[in-house]
Amino acid sequence: MRRLLALVLLASLPLGPARAQAVPDPAADAGLHQGRFIGVVAGTVVVYALTSYFLGKTWYTKRVPFHSFNDNGEWLQMDKVGHATTAYAIGQGEYQLFRWSGVNERASILTGGLISLLYQTTIELFDGRSEGWGFSKGDMAANLAGIGLFMGQQYGFGEQKVSLRYGWRRSLYPQYRPNLLGKNIGNQMLKDYNGQQYWLSVNVASVLPVGPSFPRWLNLAVGYSGSGLTGGHANPPYFDPSTGQEVKLTRYRQFYLAPDVSLGRLPGLNYTGQQLLSAGQFFKIPAPSVEYSGLHGVRFHPLFVSKD
Repeated sequence: MRRLLALVLLASLPLGPARAQAVPDPAADAGLHQGRFIGVVAGTVVVYALTSYFLGKTWYTKRVPFHSFNDNGEWLQMDKVGHATTAYAIGQGEYQLFRWSGVNERASILTGGLISLLYQTTIELFDGRSEGWGFSKGDMAANLAGIGLFMGQQYGFGEQKVSLRYGWRRSLYPQYRPNLLGKNIGNQMLKDYNGQQYWLSVNVASVLPVGPSFPRWLNLAVGYSGSGLTGGHANPPYFDPSTGQEVKLTRYRQFYLAPDVSLGRLPGLNYTGQQLLSAGQFFKIPAPSVEYSGLHGVRFHPLFVSKD
């Protein structure tokens, strides 16, 4: 459910690079640009209102008294990492929008963080009134961690030295529980944790004393995923309809190391070019990767992450 909100929001936000590494926009530090500011505020309000309305009408249809539940042990904590990534992305995206409209640095950081908190808290309150879910303290902690990562870096360094990003590849597990994990690609991107990867992408030139000739756009990313997941805490029994035999699926964690690209730091871009390219920075650029898991040990993937 939270992935639906994340993708709706991210489709409307230019998730750009940090200002300290960006080509300056003449309007950004010349005072408030009224037209841009009105557009940003109106767009944010509209997206929030529409998202809340459609979630309430389509997803949270069975209301119950407000309650909480503990889902910290579910899905190998993939959903918690996803919450942090989504909260980080919304905060950074809104910050970029308000800086672009001429709002000063500190106010833009605070506004981005508060808007992200508003979006994420709204979903948790919906969960607390919904049958089958509940208000999750673990989810809120993950949301605050993502917001804190964005705000702490922007206040402390004036840039995002590390970023949280999302990757996805279609997995084989939805066939076992299509109603839960999704019957098509669109649903699977939202529901199938087996196909999702979450990455901590570090800009090398921002954290190491490299020379001026070192590519400023090069990142090194550490990824996390889970596999073999057809249920939250455990996998329900599944029997192959053709043979009648039970299919045993092993749940395990996967860790990755891969290069990444900070699109907004590519050379030769003007401000508009940076904004257009950086819109995809929520997504991890596919690249060769090394995987480690307790099930398979070390494996090398030439481009895409294997989800077997």
